[in-house]
Amino acid sequence: MIRAASAPPRSSGIERKSVRELEIMRQAGRIVAVTLAELRAHARPGTTTRQLDTLAEKIIRQHKAQPAFKGYPGPYPFPASTCISVNEELVHGIPGKRVLKEGDLVSIDCGVRHQGYYGDSAVSFVIGRVSPEAENLLAATEGALYAAIDMLRPGKRTGDVAAAIQTHVERRGFNVVRQYTSHGIGREMHEAPFIHNYGKAGTGPSLRPGMTIALEPMTLAGKPETRVLADQWTVASKDGKLTAHFEHTVAVTEGEPEILTRL
Repeated sequence: MIRAASAPPRSSGIERKSVRELEIMRQAGRIVAVTLAELRAHARPGTTTRQLDTLAEKIIRQHKAQPAFKGYPGPYPFPASTCISVNEELVHGIPGKRVLKEGDLVSIDCGVRHQGYYGDSAVSFVIGRVSPEAENLLAATEGALYAAIDMLRPGKRTGDVAAAIQTHVERRGFNVVRQYTSHGIGREMHEAPFIHNYGKAGTGPSLRPGMTIALEPMTLAGKPETRVLADQWTVASKDGKLTAHFEHTVAVTEGEPEILTRL
């Protein structure tokens, strides 16, 4: 689940996780990864977004974890276990009666709380046939995620991560969202540092081993402006064009970044 750039942080300091804490976060991340894999396998024409959400909650609770998004504070408590956004919907889509159809671009964001720690990840994909525009947008967004992950190394700064996302996406002819950010994660869903999808390399806090960050590029095929729909949660592109969203929870280590939400 993303954080609005204007929202107050839930935690003011940057926390570094211990070996024990990282192990619990690996367990939380695996639950998220398993859940997303199952949802993607069940997402097909004729399936409703509510059916996918019901399945997600079942899987999460079978693993003795809690859906992190359900009841999350906002304009009103978030009413579902996942965020499922379709086509022009970027993030925070509320699962419901919507029936998925051939060619829909679907983004599913899932978070869990496990033994007091959070895991958070998102994936975007197309149901059935893929248009060239959707295929290119998905490739650009997922590529931006891994470009950002590669920057999560000791000595790099949060601005290096933001610049990597922006550069990767804009060079491919798409735009990054301005109002929402990646975020630290651990004992809270949203912790410092908060990282924009755009920025200047060499700026911001330094990255250090033990930091855990939910990196989530959010991209738009059209202009970067967004709007919040009448349900007060769903964020969509203002011009109605396609959007995409990928996310992993990642730990900074002494060496290679460790993706905690990958199977």
